[in-house]
Amino acid sequence: MLPIIDGHNDTLLAATSDRAGGAFLTESDDPEGHLDLARAEEAGLAAGIFAAFVPNEGEQDDWSELPPAVDHERARRIVDEQFRTLHGWADATDRFRVIGDIDDLDACIDGEAVGAVPHVEGAGVVSPDLVNLDSLYEIGVRSLGLVWSRPNAFAHGVPFEHGATPDIGPGLTESGFDLVVACEERGILVDLAHLNAAGFWDVAETVDAPLVVSHAGAHHISPASRNLTDEQLDAVAGSGGLVGCTFGTAHLRPDGQRGVEGRSPSGSRALPDDAPLSVLLDHIEYLADRMGVEHVALGSDFDGASIPDEVGDVRGLRTVLDGLEARGFDRADREAIASRNWRRVLAAWWS
Repeated sequence: MLPIIDGHNDTLLAATSDRAGGAFLTESDDPEGHLDLARAEEAGLAAGIFAAFVPNEGEQDDWSELPPAVDHERARRIVDEQFRTLHGWADATDRFRVIGDIDDLDACIDGEAVGAVPHVEGAGVVSPDLVNLDSLYEIGVRSLGLVWSRPNAFAHGVPFEHGATPDIGPGLTESGFDLVVACEERGILVDLAHLNAAGFWDVAETVDAPLVVSHAGAHHISPASRNLTDEQLDAVAGSGGLVGCTFGTAHLRPDGQRGVEGRSPSGSRALPDDAPLSVLLDHIEYLADRMGVEHVALGSDFDGASIPDEVGDVRGLRTVLDGLEARGFDRADREAIASRNWRRVLAAWWS
């Protein structure tokens, strides 16, 4: 069974909030959420990038508008809680470990444990003067998303808008440029998911490391502001980087529909939240055709988005690989998408 590295999940948020999920170490005949340890082992998940995320305060009614920036102190408290949870899981069992370097990752690929790469989705937890970046590294952060879909002191995100491009808003702030350089110096991967186009191009001109977008789709298929244009895909490939293909249905579907309580906005008909597996495979195939298979990986967004029913949960990673085989991706291609590409870019950043 091919080992798999998945580029993004929100399981820590699910475990520390009232969302579905949370019993990561508890085996159940009726598990909640998309991801827990038992199902990860069944799926052959070698490692995942586990995101700490600070949710918005209050309800967000219009997702085409950017939420406000998060309070820095609140972000620090929540991220600290989520990382304590992550390390607690690792302390509780030798079947799960927190990954700090490439040797840890290789051990997980070899089957010693399921591994977690600690990630922060949105740099609001980082002080604008970067004074706490080293302490974040010390508690395990090895990957950092500059933004979620809201602004902060470093960069600007994109709204969840269909029929739009990521070319929205200004580029990195002065602190943003400093943060990108500091991350590259320390070996913290900079993730460009949720970042607007101007910020994307600023990072591309600043770093020597591979460009990485942990969870996104092809704008050519689904023209969402969260997805990547052909020009961005070309830049990722040219840098030796990768795109982890999202499983989020709203960013897979060509029509971008999410559904509103099971009804269309007009109330006239039911709208499915689902997307067929074929559409997910279409995105992966398009990314491979455009960039080369060596620049394509998996970035599910488990426990953070609605995913195709045919995938279901982490065990459906095997279904995705089987679907790629049926489309003519040979074993070497599937190995690259399943784990080798993530292993390569993580090693490049961490070195």
